[in-house]
Amino acid sequence: MADRQLTHKQALAAAIQALGGTWDTQRAVLALRVAGHEPNDQEAAEKAARTNLRALAEDGVIVRPNPDQAVYRLA
Repeated sequence: MADRQLTHKQALAAAIQALGGTWDTQRAVLALRVAGHEPNDQEAAEKAARTNLRALAEDGVIVRPNPDQAVYRLA
């Protein structure tokens, strides 16, 4: 049976669920890098992190307690 690789969104969700706490763009970038996501530059890494954080918030995995800050926590 072949190994099934997680999508970046799934990998980030797993990291957030395992580690808890608050999550901002920089922490998400690090978690995605650990999961093997190596974009071309820092700007691309941050964009991917923000995209995945928003997607997880839309899915109800995480919430953004303060609408004035891009910081998330587990729902």
